[in-house]
Parts: sequence; structure tokens; C-alpha cells
Amino acid sequence: MSRLDSFIRRMTAQRDILDQVCAEVAKIEGPVLELGLGNGRTFHHLRERLPGRRIVAFDRALAAHASSIPEAENLVLGEIRETANRFIGIDAALVHADIGTGYEDRDAVTATWLPDLTARLLRVGGIAVSGTPLDHPLLQRLPPPPSVPADRYFIYRRV
Repeated sequence: MSRLDSFIRRMTAQRDILDQVCAEVAKIEGPVLELGLGNGRTFHHLRERLPGRRIVAFDRALAAHASSIPEAENLVLGEIRETANRFIGIDAALVHADIGTGYEDRDAVTATWLPDLTARLLRVGGIAVSGTPLDHPLLQRLPPPPSVPADRYFIYRRV
């Protein structure tokens, strides 16, 4: 599969999963945390799907389109592993993490800290959506929508 086709499949899976979980997240108290703002496409999508909800976005540096930048108080810049730790206990309704690189060695390092961080950011019953697996005893894996191939994108509930 070409890298373009892979990207399209990943974005389609991300959108389909976020559309599915946003209806449930709308009923759960707490902010939404976007780990990896990037160019802001997902932030913009979440803002449309969850109007009025506080969305805090994290990234190493600001590279988002001007229409997709959160308010200053909801933008956290720096190494996500370090900056998001300050938000442990915030009881997020949704944590979305799209920080995989496609390089197995780099993603293996992220896998050593991202699952635990995600579990500690979420409230019980909260939802995690990730482009990489989040293997953690407090995160129960949920099935994706039928349109999403297995292991393309991942959904979890904090138990």
C-alpha cells in the first residue's frame, strides 16, 4: 500500500471513530485533550463535533493552520510526555493521541509512557482514541466501527 493510501485510511479511521465516540463523549463531563495538535485538523473536527467543550491541545511546537489553533490557555507546547503530566487528574472525557511516527523504534519508546499517561488523564468511563495501541490494565479496548479495519486505529474506555 502506498504511503498516501495508508494516510487516507488512517484519517478515515480517525474521523469515523471520533464521529462515533463524540456522541458518547458529549454526555461525559470533563475536557477533551488532544495529544498532538499537528496542523490542527483533528482539533478543528473535535471543536465542530463538541461545540462549547474545552479542548486542550498539546504539541512540541505550534504548526497548526491559523483556523485551527486553540485559545492560548488551551494550548500547551513542549514535549508531550512532560507537559501533559501537569494535567494528570484533570478527569478528561476524551483523550485523543495521534503521535505515532510510523517508525517502529520511535513508536516503541512512546508505547512505554503513553498508555499510562492516557489512563491517568482520563476520568473513569472516559474514552481514549489513539493511532497506536494503548496497552494498560485501566484501559479496556473497544471495537471500532465496521468501517475501520482491525488495528488501524484504537478505542478504549477507562475502567
